[in-house]
Amino acid sequence: MVKNFQERYHLYRRLSRRLAAVMEVNRILEAVRDEAKKVVPTAMEACILLLDPKATAYTRPMRCDLYDTPRDCLSCKRSRPAVQKALARRKAVMLNQPGLVTRPDGTEVATGPEAAMPIMVKGEALAVGSVLARPGTRFTQRELLLMRDLADIAGNNLLVAKLHWQVTQEKLKISQSLQQLTPFVPQAVARMAHEEPQVLAQGKQRRQVAVLFLDIEGYSSLFSRMGEEQVNQLVERFFSSFVDPIHRSGGDINETTGDGLMIIFPDEDPAAGARKAVEAAFDIQATASMNNMSLGLDSDPLRLKMGINLGQALVGPTRLSGSLGSRMTYTASGQVTNLAARLSDMAQGGDILISEEVRRHIEGLWPTYPRGGVCFKGMEDEVEVFSLMGEY
Repeated sequence: MVKNFQERYHLYRRLSRRLAAVMEVNRILEAVRDEAKKVVPTAMEACILLLDPKATAYTRPMRCDLYDTPRDCLSCKRSRPAVQKALARRKAVMLNQPGLVTRPDGTEVATGPEAAMPIMVKGEALAVGSVLARPGTRFTQRELLLMRDLADIAGNNLLVAKLHWQVTQEKLKISQSLQQLTPFVPQAVARMAHEEPQVLAQGKQRRQVAVLFLDIEGYSSLFSRMGEEQVNQLVERFFSSFVDPIHRSGGDINETTGDGLMIIFPDEDPAAGARKAVEAAFDIQATASMNNMSLGLDSDPLRLKMGINLGQALVGPTRLSGSLGSRMTYTASGQVTNLAARLSDMAQGGDILISEEVRRHIEGLWPTYPRGGVCFKGMEDEVEVFSLMGEY
């Protein structure tokens, strides 16, 4: 009796060490099979038949001594009497009568006794352990006891490995989804989700930003000259070419409409934010000019109108909730954004209009040209407007 306890202890210790940190199901199956052949010296073959119909997704065929070829555990030995009885009775079964295993090539292999025991985890049968011995031999009580210990150890490790695989698959799906969403997510938001995800759960915060609104002049009239698909392709080509200039200046494309972009330049230094927005605007204008030339639109070019403003805005997530769920966007809101949009609406002929606040912070870097005071709808005070593109 003492010897049995010692042997079981050493088996548990040996297999536990081998399986420590192992999360691959096949490695667990191989380790348990090796140990089963050690504790049953007369074994012709030992294997674990997984019952999960999805097992082929996280296992690979293993070489079978009886079939002399790699076999899928989902199809191997399922019909053998001991396996069927063990599943039906949910307990270990031993059949002493000799048997035959027919290989795929039609040859037959004679076998001796067969032992099978369900591998139970939390009351559920996860797999069936099967051992076939040589003809003319018998299983001993000691061997059956050790096989039961192997089944217990295998069950827990297989369950953990399967759960690990499921979590890994979920992470892969999430990663693939994020990669697909990346083009639609502002870079600042992507960085925040990676570095400070807790911030996304907070409300909007007041931050210093420069905001650039960009629209295509005469967008509606394009449809009278071109087909809808042609207009879409043209706009997509232009806007795609603006992505690099915007990112070079540290901006994030925050919102898109059919004919416009909203770009945010977050920077606690107002002068730096204003400079980045103006640099991006000139860079975008130059890129648009090259697009017009390459597309042969010199005589009737696609013109942009832009407006830039600077100041404190509420920046952060906006949640729109309904009965079927919620949607979160990340944007800047307030008078800073509103004025930038109004300036963009006012700009004509490819002009870039800026507010007095922007002009003050870029003074000496670029020439600016006054457009006078303007009373915009929804704003009480008159706004001094300046152009970056010269006199009328």
